[in-house]
Amino acid sequence: MLGEQADLVESSAWLHDIGYTPDLATTGFHPLDGARYLRHVQEADELLVSLVAYHSCAVVEAEERGLLDVLKGEFAPPPDDLLDALTYSDMTTGPDGTHLPVERRLSEILERYAPEHLVHRSISRSSPLLTASVRSVQQRLAEVG
Repeated sequence: MLGEQADLVESSAWLHDIGYTPDLATTGFHPLDGARYLRHVQEADELLVSLVAYHSCAVVEAEERGLLDVLKGEFAPPPDDLLDALTYSDMTTGPDGTHLPVERRLSEILERYAPEHLVHRSISRSSPLLTASVRSVQQRLAEVG
């Protein structure tokens, strides 16, 4: 379905949470921290870097953190189809690697954070967009068989 971009999206799926690594966490916003590390230290492909920076509606959490202008100023958004594929991977895989329906994955994330926490607010706000990304990929998968 992704053609020549399949390996790139798979790599981004493996690396999208690298910014949680304590040594890399400079802002505390893992998409930004991970993308900066991949760009400046690893000199990774810019498309991979942008997928990490924008994964799973990162723009919503960036806005909650007051970092939206920083994110957009440093990184160009990736193509929607590739971002949807990465979102699908993230939003249908649990922390232990099991495949989950998107609704269960979103519930699992919300259960980890109190309602007043910015991650809880961000996931609550972005849930319709995340679900739409997953549904888009599921539809495309069904079409290609």
